[in-house]
Amino acid sequence: MRLSRHCLIAAFAVLVAAALPGGVAAAEAEATFAPVACPASVGAQVECHEAQDGNGAWLLVAMPKTWNRRLIVHAHGGPRLGEPEAGDSAEDLDRFAVMVRSGYAWIGSTYRRGGYGVRMAAADVETSRRAFWARWGRPQRTLLHGQSWGGNVVAKLAELHALDLDGRPNYDGVLTTNGLLFGGTRGYGFRADLRAVYQYYCRNHPAADEAQYPVWQGLPAGTKMTRDELRRRVDACTGVDQPAAKRTPAQAATLRDLLAVTGVAEKQLVAHLAWGTFHFQDVVQKRLGGRNPFDNAKTVYRGSHDDTALNAGVERFSADPAAVAALAYDADLSGLIVLPTVTVHARHDPTVSYEAEAAYKATVEVAGRGHLLLQALTDERDHSRLRDATYASALQVLEQWLDTGTRPSAQAFGAACGTLSRTREDCRFLAP
Repeated sequence: MRLSRHCLIAAFAVLVAAALPGGVAAAEAEATFAPVACPASVGAQVECHEAQDGNGAWLLVAMPKTWNRRLIVHAHGGPRLGEPEAGDSAEDLDRFAVMVRSGYAWIGSTYRRGGYGVRMAAADVETSRRAFWARWGRPQRTLLHGQSWGGNVVAKLAELHALDLDGRPNYDGVLTTNGLLFGGTRGYGFRADLRAVYQYYCRNHPAADEAQYPVWQGLPAGTKMTRDELRRRVDACTGVDQPAAKRTPAQAATLRDLLAVTGVAEKQLVAHLAWGTFHFQDVVQKRLGGRNPFDNAKTVYRGSHDDTALNAGVERFSADPAAVAALAYDADLSGLIVLPTVTVHARHDPTVSYEAEAAYKATVEVAGRGHLLLQALTDERDHSRLRDATYASALQVLEQWLDTGTRPSAQAFGAACGTLSRTREDCRFLAP
C-alpha cells in the first residue's frame, strides 16, 4: 500500500517535533548545575550536581574527586510514563555506581517528558553531553551507555549524533547492556500477542461489563487503571499471585496455556501485561494518533491444550502502515554505526530477550559495519541490573579497543573480569 505524503507527515508529527536538533544547543545553554546529595553507593569521594535543561529534562552529574578524565553519558530505560522530576536520575546513578567508583564521571537525563519517543530521548541525552562539556570541559573520552529501552535510545543516538556537523566525533565509544536492540517495530509485538492470548483465556481485560476496545490500544484514550487493579485481574484468572497448590484447576490450566503459548515467564507475566497496557496506551494514543502498529493477522499460536480453538477464537488485528512507518522512523535502527560498539546481554534476561543481540548484529552487518561491533553474553538472569563486574569488565574491553585501535576478541570479556573481580562467581561471561 502506498502512503500519501500527507498521511506520513501526520503520522510522524508527534514523534518528530520534540527531537529537532535546533533545540539541543539552546537547552544545553540553559542548564545551571547546583550541588545535590549523591547516592551512598557511589562512595564518599564523589560530588553530585543537578540542573534542569531548557526543554525541562533534569540532568544529574556524578563527579569523582579523582576523575579519570572520562565521561559516561547514560540513557535510562523504561520509558517512564510520569512527568520527570528532580532526583529521578538518582536511581539510575545508584544502579550503575560501579562506573563512578571506577573513576568515571557520569551524567544522566530524565528526558523532557514521560512516555515513548526514542528520537526525543536521544536528543535529550545529546543535550546532557553538551551540558557536561559546557560546565566541566571536554573529557579525554566520552562514552555512551544505555540499558534496556535506553539501549535503543543509545543505538539511535549513535546513528544521529555520533559526529558533529564537521564530521568530528562527539563520542568515542558505545556500550549497551540488556539493550532493546530489536528497534521499535520488532521489539513489542510479543506483548501484543500476549494481550490477545490473555484476553482469549481470561476475558477480563477488558471485562464483559466494560467498554470493549481492541487490545492493541493498551487502554482507550483517557481510561485510568492502576497496576494493582491489573494485577488483581490477572490473579483472578490465573492465580499467578497464589502458591501453585492453592490455584484452582481452571486457573492452573489457564496459566499453563498462557505461558506456553506466549513464552513469558510466570514471574514476569504481570510486568509484561502492564507494558502491553499502560505503555501501549501511551504509544498508540499519544504518539501514533490512535493508529495500530501491531499485527497478528497471520500469527499461528502454538503450545496450548487446544491450538485449533485458540487460533479460531483469538482477537485478530492488522497493523496500520502509517503507524508502522512512524514507529520505524522514531525507533528502528539502521546499523550505520561509526564508533566502536560493545553490547552485553544476560542470556536469561526475562524482559528483553537476548535474541535482540542477534537482530542487532544482522542489522549492523547488512549496513557493512560489523567490524565496529563486539558482543558478549552472560549467564545472568536479571534485566534491570547486572553484576558490577559485568559493567566494569565491559568498560575495560571498550577502553582496550579504544586504546589499541584493534577490536578485542570475544575472550577479552572473561579475561578482563578475571583481573577486576574479587571472586570467580562475579564473572558470568559465557564462552563465545
